[in-house]
Amino acid sequence: MKPKKPRVAIQGIRASFHEEAAFRYFGEDIETVECNSFKQTFEALKNGDADYVVMAIENSIAGSILPNYSLLLSYSFPVVGEVYLPIQLHLMALPGVKFEQIKYVTSHPIAIRQCVDFFDEYPHLKIVESNDTAACAKRIRDEKLTDTVAIANTLAAKLYELDVLERRIESNKKNFTRFLILTTHENAKTDKPNKASLCFQVSNEVGALAKVLNIFADQGINMSKIQSMPVLGKPAEYNFYVDVEWEESRKYDLTIKQILKYTHNFNILGEYQRHVEEGLTDKLPVKKDKSKRAYIEVKKLVK
Repeated sequence: MKPKKPRVAIQGIRASFHEEAAFRYFGEDIETVECNSFKQTFEALKNGDADYVVMAIENSIAGSILPNYSLLLSYSFPVVGEVYLPIQLHLMALPGVKFEQIKYVTSHPIAIRQCVDFFDEYPHLKIVESNDTAACAKRIRDEKLTDTVAIANTLAAKLYELDVLERRIESNKKNFTRFLILTTHENAKTDKPNKASLCFQVSNEVGALAKVLNIFADQGINMSKIQSMPVLGKPAEYNFYVDVEWEESRKYDLTIKQILKYTHNFNILGEYQRHVEEGLTDKLPVKKDKSKRAYIEVKKLVK
């Protein structure tokens, strides 16, 4: 019997950067579930319409996507993986259209901002913002627009049969977006995790956060990211979202036990294998996890 394709919910439509990230993590033999918003991707997972969610969490230029941290906590679906995607932006148009015919450029606002150096050379072009890079490419194809170009990736050019007029127009050639892979607790499997995403609060007193961070340092646990967000309706209280990496799982387990003494509302959002950053442009292997390292063990610790 042929294995069932994983159903992967993404924000946006086919050929968006989210689908490209999904391809890099799972391979191209997937069923893409298109959603209009990040919240809808979680609802699709919650309602059983998807098996996984691929969600952008930060960009090397634009920074953290803060609302998505709130979704992580609200829905409590475990993070089971990550992928870094190089953001390469191309200018594309209907076949046969020449650059001299172009009057309008359309794309997502962030994509447009990442190409400001290119457009400084062509001040006569009118910028039109939209909610999705791939949707802009699709619109050019569907409406047969001969005076408009889109900024999108090569997947969009291929799927919507557009010609690439200019390649790599992004100002920063080392721009990456980090995506998280989430699934249900029943489906969560992690083989030899070496990275975790945590969330916790500390008391509002001098040195409270420093005590926690010093525990990471003392145990040789690398903290690769920290992000704070106010707790809704509670002035002067913050959730701290922390990503940590380790070489020895024993030291990680010991660290978790120790920091529980100095935190409250502690959550492990996910334990997974970190994306090795060497050769980020290479395709990631599909993870065929067999072990069930568990959230059950974590719950025992928290208790």
